[in-house]
Amino acid sequence: MNPLEKTDTRCGFIAIVGRPNVGKSSLLNCILGKKISITSFRPQTTRYQILGIKTHDATQTVYVDTPGIHLRASKALNRQMNKIAHQSLIDVNAVVFVVEAMKWTDEDSYICKMLVNSPCPVILALNKIDLVREKSQLLAFIEKVSKELPNAQIIPLSVRKRQQVDEIEKLCLQYLPLSPFYFPEDQTINHSEQFYMSEIVREKIMRLLDKEIPYASSVQIEKLEHQTGIVHIHALIWVEREGQKRVIIGEKGNMLKEIGTQARQDLERYYGKKVCLKLWVKVNESWSDNMHALHALGFE
Repeated sequence: MNPLEKTDTRCGFIAIVGRPNVGKSSLLNCILGKKISITSFRPQTTRYQILGIKTHDATQTVYVDTPGIHLRASKALNRQMNKIAHQSLIDVNAVVFVVEAMKWTDEDSYICKMLVNSPCPVILALNKIDLVREKSQLLAFIEKVSKELPNAQIIPLSVRKRQQVDEIEKLCLQYLPLSPFYFPEDQTINHSEQFYMSEIVREKIMRLLDKEIPYASSVQIEKLEHQTGIVHIHALIWVEREGQKRVIIGEKGNMLKEIGTQARQDLERYYGKKVCLKLWVKVNESWSDNMHALHALGFE
């Protein structure tokens, strides 16, 4: 069906933006009621643009989860992540700008300047209000940010406790135009199985390892085979140096085994059947600063 034809359904795109580690992916997962975007306590966990699709009755909302916008982008990987986030603001019907309550940074100000003259509505989501002890402090913070984005609708919320998340959804629904659905009603993500698998493995690296290791690694699925009652997956973890490879493998292979175990458990919950996951680690010294390598890993 041509999207310009008359229809009684509504469909549109909502961008979720913000600096790293404010809860954008957690908000998307909470809205959809399932995990489609990986999370960790580390900034810059999300590297790709991920579409989370929620269809209910006569409406389809396509949420665009973006990498965190950051000011220091020295490597090609970081520049590409910023580019993805900026492009996500093009031709959307509304923007949800996620900010951590009581913490306004230079990166927040930078994003604010991008949005202050936005032609589409902006919803300012103040996340993590459950961590604010004094209500008076929160009210003062709301007053401050309202001056930064005077036309934005402000919603204090806690994704962790699912407080006010429904209000974000209701506001977003108001901005959906009359349009046919752009995705099948049962589709919830725009990426392939292989992408989801690689992200699950990378999430475990983000959560289990520290310092530079999570940021110096990427995951590529080399084999995916569905058999009766079992899924076979071979995944390759890329790192930049031999020392990083040794850390990921760990003493007697213990760390790589733990990464594989946690990822396999998530994938078995996702598929509802047994998963055989095998992991390898290889070195590519400049993958995160090499556009050809980034394209091979899915950064378009």
